[in-house]
Amino acid sequence: MKILFLTHYYPPEGNAPATRVGALARRWVKAGHEVTVVTGAPNVPDGVVYSGFKNRVLPQEEVIDGVRVIRVWTMIAANKGTARRIANYLSYMVSSTLRCLFLSRPDVLIATSPQFFCGWAGVLTKWWFRLSRPFGGKPKFVLEIRDLWPESIGAVDAIGNPHLLRILEWMELRMYKAANHIVTVGRGYKRRLKERGVPENKLSIVMNGVDRDLLEATIHDRGELRRQWGVEGKFVCSYIGTIGMACGLDILIRAGEKLRDRHRDDILFLVIGDGAVREKLQAETEKNELNNVRFLGRQAKESIPGMLALSDACLVHLRKTPLFETVMPSKIFEAAGMSKPILNGVNGDARELIEKANAGLIFEPEDEDGLIEAVCRLAEDTALARSLGENGRKYVIEHFDRDKLAKDYERILKELVG
Repeated sequence: MKILFLTHYYPPEGNAPATRVGALARRWVKAGHEVTVVTGAPNVPDGVVYSGFKNRVLPQEEVIDGVRVIRVWTMIAANKGTARRIANYLSYMVSSTLRCLFLSRPDVLIATSPQFFCGWAGVLTKWWFRLSRPFGGKPKFVLEIRDLWPESIGAVDAIGNPHLLRILEWMELRMYKAANHIVTVGRGYKRRLKERGVPENKLSIVMNGVDRDLLEATIHDRGELRRQWGVEGKFVCSYIGTIGMACGLDILIRAGEKLRDRHRDDILFLVIGDGAVREKLQAETEKNELNNVRFLGRQAKESIPGMLALSDACLVHLRKTPLFETVMPSKIFEAAGMSKPILNGVNGDARELIEKANAGLIFEPEDEDGLIEAVCRLAEDTALARSLGENGRKYVIEHFDRDKLAKDYERILKELVG
């Protein structure tokens, strides 16, 4: 097949969307397909273009692992604030759609959300191919839903204008209607899409997963890493990922204060990543003189396995709202794949997976006392922590190997194309 993939994020960016699309594209090329990716200059999360890349008006092309990668101009913005980020999203929609006007017709067009306007770039590109090549066959349009916009931005009050939200909701439903098929990353999303009127036969699930080869090839000197970061003698619970409004990481400030008052100096929360509220949370940590909550900022993607290796447990947490019960955070698979027990503060499908795999301990979202109880239990019972980590690795390797997931996705595309 000839596959055209529209994605706002792509390697060397290391966030979940970029990692997912990169993993799929590489595997599809190895399977014999021709894959073209249209993306922007890598800049996440700081809004600074990575060394070796440029944000140019004229598109730039390169071949990475057999994938043709076309980078278009966008209005660069850091992962914070609303207005500039929306401008960034809109500029990608316009630039990517314009670039697609000059591409040959694919068999399959895929657009992945987040962000929302990337999905609309797919809608506009589909219309263009159908109008400009009425006798050349019609590409199948697959919309990939990894986040429920605009519902998710409404849940964290990122946009308070109800009129704007209604416009976005209309665009959301129109986008679903335009797609020939919708692939989403979890059962919760599928249920919500059905509630939004999407028919069952138009929906498939291809979840996130783990790269077995990467994990098995990663050998780290845990002791050296712990000395390097100054965490010897500590039980390290790491949060690794985007530090956004939805994450509710102020729970770490409250938990840190209570642990300090209890003189539990053996427990350390490491926060690795960046995002819209990182500076605010870090300032609050420094104001309260918390030595048990440490922010390391964004780390290079290749260093993340090392950060996982030095950790004793990993935190997964989102704010307590019904919408987030549909979310399946990708960091679950990465942590479990590295045999790390998970402290899970996400209800719904994520909680069900952790319980089914017996891969960690559960606490209620935004409940710092529950988090404290769970992290102290693991710190005091290393055999339990090791057992939960081993359970998690075995489960995700068996059920969420990216090789298998890429083949499942490929099968969906083949059936759609016929």
